[in-house]
Amino acid sequence: MATKKIITSKSLKFFEKYLNNASPTGYEWEGQKIWMEYLKPYVDEFITDTYGTAVAVINPKATYKVVIEGHSDEISWYVNYITDNGLIYVIRNGGSDHQIAPSKWVNIHTKNGIVKGVFGWPAIHTRRSGKEEAPKLDNIFIDIGATDKEEVEKMGVHVGCVITYPDEFQVLNKNKYVCRALDNRAGGFMIAEVARLLHENKKTLPFGLYITNSVQEEIGLRGAEMITQRLKPNVAIVTDVTHDTTTPMINKKTEGDTAIGKGPVIAYAPAVQQKLRDRIIETAEKNNIQFQRAASSRSSGTDTDAFAYSNGGVASALISLPLRYMHTTVETVHKDDVENVIRLIYETLLTIKAGETFSYFE
Repeated sequence: MATKKIITSKSLKFFEKYLNNASPTGYEWEGQKIWMEYLKPYVDEFITDTYGTAVAVINPKATYKVVIEGHSDEISWYVNYITDNGLIYVIRNGGSDHQIAPSKWVNIHTKNGIVKGVFGWPAIHTRRSGKEEAPKLDNIFIDIGATDKEEVEKMGVHVGCVITYPDEFQVLNKNKYVCRALDNRAGGFMIAEVARLLHENKKTLPFGLYITNSVQEEIGLRGAEMITQRLKPNVAIVTDVTHDTTTPMINKKTEGDTAIGKGPVIAYAPAVQQKLRDRIIETAEKNNIQFQRAASSRSSGTDTDAFAYSNGGVASALISLPLRYMHTTVETVHKDDVENVIRLIYETLLTIKAGETFSYFE
């Protein structure tokens, strides 16, 4: 495991398909179907819930339960207001960035299919005479080529339609993966690869493994809050993305010092159970997996918090994938980091024994 490449041509093809499919918060089910289809040969059964969280289970009869988790949703927009002359104003669904919107193509999801549109923006020539106005939530708008509100509605667009960006997966300079929604379908991909490796390497675990792809993280960890109450795990290892802080306009004094290409980021936060985190660090050191550290003063801002504080307390830890340009259409990660997050989760699972409490008092 120390040097063998993990990502195969088959798994990369799945990753690309999974990323290119739109799965905005509240509308994750098509992506979940793709994810479950890929995992089917490697697991014993699936659990799904009312809102779309999907769980692939290995050894479901075991009483001791370990979760590895990512979240499946991506940021998006909602149609909020249609003007009389057929322009569309939006509100956020998750942490969508208004500053990157101008000149972007969009897909508006309707019951009749996709309606294409663009975030319009006045030409520079028309903005020179006065004070330059930055993009804001109340001045960005979508143009779908309609002449009035009635035509917009005839095209199937109405208030509440969800809007996503169509940008698709690309490889940059051979070893960088670029796409919208790497936050956090990279997590769903990585935990799926852990399941594949366990199957292919014929590993038998002494516990039930619940490979959990939660929904609605981008609006407050909602899917994880729901599914942890149902699963009632003993241990949870969560993976999400975190910021590469080496690019311009980021203050390392406040944001920390982490970079793509330098390995998984192991989190320090109140929700992170120390003995479980130490196990992960020991595993990384034993297997020569380069890693980084990051600290959060209060919440981790990830599904780790939902698992940790559920069911009377669940030993939880966070392994993050460093990422550039979060919540844009060009989110960027390093292939080696993706493989090393997979490797670290896999190797850590092999150290866990059924019945471990990770208690400070033992």
